[in-house]
Parts: sequence; C-alpha cells; structure tokens
Amino acid sequence: MPSITVKNIPDSIYKKLKQQAEAQHRSMNSEIIACLERTVEPTRISSDEVLRQARIMRKKVKGSLSADEIQDAIDQGRP
Repeated sequence: MPSITVKNIPDSIYKKLKQQAEAQHRSMNSEIIACLERTVEPTRISSDEVLRQARIMRKKVKGSLSADEIQDAIDQGRP
C-alpha cells in the first residue's frame, strides 16, 4: 500500500488532528486517512433521498409566498 509524508503541518492543525484522533480512538495515521476519505470520497446522496428531505422541509413551512413577497424578501437584504 502506498504511503506519503506530509511536511510543515501547522501546529494548530496538528493539535486539532490529534484531538480528533483521540476523540475517535484512532491513531493519527488512521485519523488522517479518515479525513482524506471524507474529502476525496464524499458520500453521494441519491435523488430519492434529496426529494425525501425536500418534502420533509416543505411540510415544515407554513403557508406560501407570492412572487412579490419573495422578491421583497430578497430585496430586503440588499443595500
């Protein structure tokens, strides 16, 4: 299995990695691999799951807005 060496890791990042490794009961090497896996191989969500989550959020919203109300809300955040 290939290996790499990472040089000049800032102290703050090293400390955070070490804390995360300890919290997850992992070695530093295993924690770095886990971080790389989360970054390089992100979890894909199926379109069915996206639709399911959208339906859940829609149920939480009460009422509906007109196009003018939506535009007014957008404009409120602009100078």
